Amino acid sequence: MSRRPFSPLVVAVAVGALTALASTRRAHAIDRNFAGSAQLDYHLAPHADGELDHPKAFDGATTEVALKLAVDFSPHLSANVKLCYGCHGFEADMAFVDYRVADELAVRFGRFSPSFGAFNLRHDPANHHLSDKPLPYDMGRMLRMRDWNLGVLPSPFPDNGVEVNGSHWFGERVQVDYAAYAVSGFKAGVGALDLDFTASHGPSSYYVENNARPTVGARAALTVKLGEDSDVTFGASGMGGSYDPRNTLSYVIVGADAALRVGRTSLRAEWLARRQQFDVSDPTRLKYAIGGRPGGPDGRGDFFVRHGAYVELEQPLGPSVDLLLRVDGLLHKGNVAVSSELVDGSSMLRATLGTSWAVERGLRLKLSTEVWRFSEKGSSGRDLAVTGHLGASASF
Repeated sequence: MSRRPFSPLVVAVAVGALTALASTRRAHAIDRNFAGSAQLDYHLAPHADGELDHPKAFDGATTEVALKLAVDFSPHLSANVKLCYGCHGFEADMAFVDYRVADELAVRFGRFSPSFGAFNLRHDPANHHLSDKPLPYDMGRMLRMRDWNLGVLPSPFPDNGVEVNGSHWFGERVQVDYAAYAVSGFKAGVGALDLDFTASHGPSSYYVENNARPTVGARAALTVKLGEDSDVTFGASGMGGSYDPRNTLSYVIVGADAALRVGRTSLRAEWLARRQQFDVSDPTRLKYAIGGRPGGPDGRGDFFVRHGAYVELEQPLGPSVDLLLRVDGLLHKGNVAVSSELVDGSSMLRATLGTSWAVERGLRLKLSTEVWRFSEKGSSGRDLAVTGHLGASASF
């Protein structure tokens, strides 16, 4: 996504301040922790749409860097600041304060990623063993990304607002987590046909709300310990609000996730769907007529629904090598812009085979290949594509 980068001077000052704070001696029982991660990924996409076509995919070498400072002022009060760098330039990924009354009740305010889904908890490249993200959460490495407008919910999705969250154990085997929040929400201009993720997260819009109406959402998760080194988790998430300056166009995003861990083997599955209204004041901009039964042969309604899902298996092959298998996809139902290559019922399916090698503590090499299948043929006449990733990530 294209975003206006911060001034190099501002970035240098911010990074210097983080480093200085991290190296300061402990005083008045204040604990500071400085951490970071970096990933370099080379994406080979020779069949983005029959040729190397940058508007269709980010190929070549891309870098992701994250620098985080956490400060614990007391057992109840802490603060976190995180700077990120990627294809979007520099961005404040988080800058929030946590006030924890008890394990079951904490208040977070500032800039943070709202609690939604399971993948958002490990979106940092140092926390997952493939170079790219599942399609529902993709942020630029998918093929035909402009047509699909980055899938369902690009991750991370930092926003300004407040969240209440907590966790409670029932005995020693069952844990329940919850979160509820109100944030600025996603944005787009007057007459929009889709969300504008650049405007939603780019500093060019000053990180402020465009309609003074918050998006509200919640997440709940249940974890059951099956043994000493195994557990299963089920979660559900939802958020909704308006995204245009006039508060006339709404969106709702829902999701469900499940994860099973047995020893070092992990199986994860997640589904997301976004239902979104769009402006129909000028029907000539739309591929299908408005009217008749929504979704029927006589027309389409004033909304679309975009689904995304993935299933992922992580299986160790040895003490330092993991095998990863992932199948993910997207499905679009409803009207689209007349200029879009999508139609009602367009789909994208991808299968990924990858390995991850822990060279030593904090350093990991990643290798994967992907096979793509599209419901429509591109300008090259193909509906299949093969891509690959070679990456390295480090955490410190």
